[in-house]
Amino acid sequence: MLLFLVIELGLAWMLLYFRVRSLGAEHAAWIAAYRFWVRVFALAFVLSFAASMPVLIQFGSLWPSLMDKIGDVAGPLLAAGILSAFIFKSCFLGAMLFGQRQVSDRVHAVIVLMVAVGVTVSCFWLVALVSWMHTPVGANMVNGQYQVRDWVQVLFNPAMPWYAGLFLLSSALTVAFLMTGVVAAQTLRRPLDDSGRLVFKTGLWVAAAGVLLQALMIVGSSHVTAQHQPAKAAAAAAYWRSGVQPDLVLFALPDATVAANRAVVAWPRAGGALLGRDAAGTWRGLDQFAGMTPPVGTTFWSFRIALLVGCAMALVAWVTLWRARKLHFDAAAFSRGWRHVLVGMTFSGWAMLLAGLSYLLFGSFPYAVNGTVTVSEITGDTPIEVLMGGYLAYGVLYLAFLAGFFQLLRHIARYGVVPIARRRGRA
Repeated sequence: MLLFLVIELGLAWMLLYFRVRSLGAEHAAWIAAYRFWVRVFALAFVLSFAASMPVLIQFGSLWPSLMDKIGDVAGPLLAAGILSAFIFKSCFLGAMLFGQRQVSDRVHAVIVLMVAVGVTVSCFWLVALVSWMHTPVGANMVNGQYQVRDWVQVLFNPAMPWYAGLFLLSSALTVAFLMTGVVAAQTLRRPLDDSGRLVFKTGLWVAAAGVLLQALMIVGSSHVTAQHQPAKAAAAAAYWRSGVQPDLVLFALPDATVAANRAVVAWPRAGGALLGRDAAGTWRGLDQFAGMTPPVGTTFWSFRIALLVGCAMALVAWVTLWRARKLHFDAAAFSRGWRHVLVGMTFSGWAMLLAGLSYLLFGSFPYAVNGTVTVSEITGDTPIEVLMGGYLAYGVLYLAFLAGFFQLLRHIARYGVVPIARRRGRA
């Protein structure tokens, strides 16, 4: 669901930019860019919406007791998310996709704006729920169940601004590299038109700015993690013993059996900023969370894989932007080898997102709601054979989704978008 949701969110705002620019100069080029990428947006919307259905099923099959404990918080947020998606779909999406010829350009641009706002609002409720589960404020645990005390605190919990920023920027970066990769792939087969150059330029600027802003969001969210999830911060830093001067561990092989790191590459005395502290000001290591620590190796490496992918994206984005400014943003002017690099980075946003999601989820273990509700408390007793059968069915379904998405993207990248003339009364 998340893979297509980030494309849907990022493309919604990118299409708005294309549509607004089409109201001025270079109308034909900008409208061609809009018509090309609106097809990708439409498919991403359908696939993210379809993939969200099994997520709701999994709430009941995997964690049947979760809603009993947090239903007062999660129920309204999930209902608001579903309602927002249906309202935006029924009111604006159809007019955006099929009503362009029936309204003026300015009215259609307003409709595209409402679609972008609708997608963002739908995502807001999901991010609010996930961030609240990591920093549960504004609600009290009464008789084993959370009861909301202050909805403002629930919605705008300490992690919310940083998680929202990370999600928005991940969407922007995913779409930016998707666009530059598709344009680079097109130049390997045929000459590039004006709309392709505009898309390439837009994608490069978004990618170059997005990686810088993403770095700021990572630093901010790491400070929130150190304060509210110190065990997760210690696992990400592979910091085992409290009070010891922490190094910034760049590379290591964490060994939980001996509570130590092997093959360490570290920056001495530089790791304290992202670790939690106790009331005495002492750095909190994994030894303070005996029996309640997340899987250190998975947390440690998923965080670093996300950072490595992000660094690769930053390097490619800035080098390409620096060279593209001298080449008038003509992707075909790059060497064939560099264009293959850009094609290889097409789905780098997905790789960063999956690694970051792994860090987010595994780093929170063994808690489902930080500090209060553990995963073992909410796990159901469904037989493993049934669960594996369900996962196999989901896997087949999702592979079919991915195959269809890649096939459409390959087709329109190779052959372009052919306008279809319509006459009144004819389909």
